[in-house]
Amino acid sequence: MASAILQMGCTIQCPHGGQATVVPGNMKVKVDGAYALLPSDTFIIAGCSFMIGTVPSPCLTIQWSAEATKVKINGTGPLLESSIGLCKGAAPQGPASVSGAQTKVKAT
Repeated sequence: MASAILQMGCTIQCPHGGQATVVPGNMKVKVDGAYALLPSDTFIIAGCSFMIGTVPSPCLTIQWSAEATKVKINGTGPLLESSIGLCKGAAPQGPASVSGAQTKVKAT
């Protein structure tokens, strides 16, 4: 089933409230006026409050899987609203949540 392609400007958060900032690798293809996101982009998380006991162990980055398979940008499938983002710090710490994705362009 087709799912919306994620784009710069959508909100991506770790499960502990940290906000992801994207350093995009795609500067050619836009969807609904903003650059499409790729799994190879760098996702940096700030503001994560996760603790292990009394030791801060914040989410720092996101590793993505389940990108589009039938659409390619620079040889890579773009991220979809249905893609799975695993937030990571010293260890995997839970799934990323996405909101504000554009709804005009979909892919599988």
